[in-house]
Amino acid sequence: MPANHPRATLSGSLRRSLFSVAVLPLLAGALASCGYGSQAKPDEGARAKVAATGRKLSADTVRVGYFPNLTHATALVGFQEGLIEGELGGTRVSRQVFNAGPSEIEALNGGSLDIGFIGPLPSVNAYAKSAGRNLRIISGSASGGVKLVVNPEKVTSVSDLPGKRIATPQKGNTQDVAFLNWIAEQGWKVDPESGKGDVSVVRTDNKVVPAAYASGSVDGAWVPEPTASKLVSQGARVLLDEASLWPEKSFVITNLVVSQKFLAEHPDVVEAFLRGTVRTNDWINAHPERAKASANEALKDLTGKALPDSVIDRAWPSIKITDDPLAATLRTQAGYAVKTGLLEQPELAGIYDLKPLNTVLKAAGRTTVADAGLGTR
Repeated sequence: MPANHPRATLSGSLRRSLFSVAVLPLLAGALASCGYGSQAKPDEGARAKVAATGRKLSADTVRVGYFPNLTHATALVGFQEGLIEGELGGTRVSRQVFNAGPSEIEALNGGSLDIGFIGPLPSVNAYAKSAGRNLRIISGSASGGVKLVVNPEKVTSVSDLPGKRIATPQKGNTQDVAFLNWIAEQGWKVDPESGKGDVSVVRTDNKVVPAAYASGSVDGAWVPEPTASKLVSQGARVLLDEASLWPEKSFVITNLVVSQKFLAEHPDVVEAFLRGTVRTNDWINAHPERAKASANEALKDLTGKALPDSVIDRAWPSIKITDDPLAATLRTQAGYAVKTGLLEQPELAGIYDLKPLNTVLKAAGRTTVADAGLGTR
């Protein structure tokens, strides 16, 4: 079936609610008062180390979205150190920070964003809903960094989880689907829409999860870093690292996507941006301690507060920075969403266009990466 005629659509009320956040009622006031949400904001605090200088490429500006999460370390470090801007010459970077995938996809679809760092299932859902017309995945960024952490006074083993309340970031997001799939593999039943069942799945914004845990409203969480390590600093313990469930302990947690319109009109900018991300990922892997400090400084600029050493030191090693999109694992994650009933079978052919990335990798004498048969032809 051609890539622009996928079979997938979200069924029933899930079309309206797949990615909505259902925050605990008792925390709703805190959510509003703290200003947490999914709206984008300009990245005004991050310090651009390199101004837009030199020859301008085909676009005056490239608009980039990302999250203030360690799993978006390529963006955090790349912008903090000027490694991405340094490849773009006179083309300026306009940055927007998001708290949730749906709002970033909305910006991409609405034409106010060109490139975004985002999780695999928002990418899959957006591609399916747009009939394969809105985005392409052009690179990987990060693997791992997701853990199931629990209150050790209430949960000492997997068998203690039935009857407990476990938080995930959003209904239908990558961690939510992974947890629902894992629950099913244990033989337990949970309704994917309500989260009610043998284990209660409580959809709660990552920023609110530590408060929910401290109040006793949840007994644990299946969450990305640094939220997992924040809970550990509050006395929780890691019951399961999701990486242990995957072959070679690798699975995609963050992709780099581009609007198809921008890719068609400005391929030189996309390739230059990828040179910047490849350069950044090399630098992060060659200088892990310096990169960790740089990421934390970026988080301080973005949120007003750096992570405590005890949190970032625990979180950082579990995240693998990679150019490889780990396409086979995205196919598996999409299958989990289908199995849990949150997504109809998607047609994913054409979701990847790795030709620009592989051009950059070849020029650098590096091994190219594969699209698991889901690339453009």
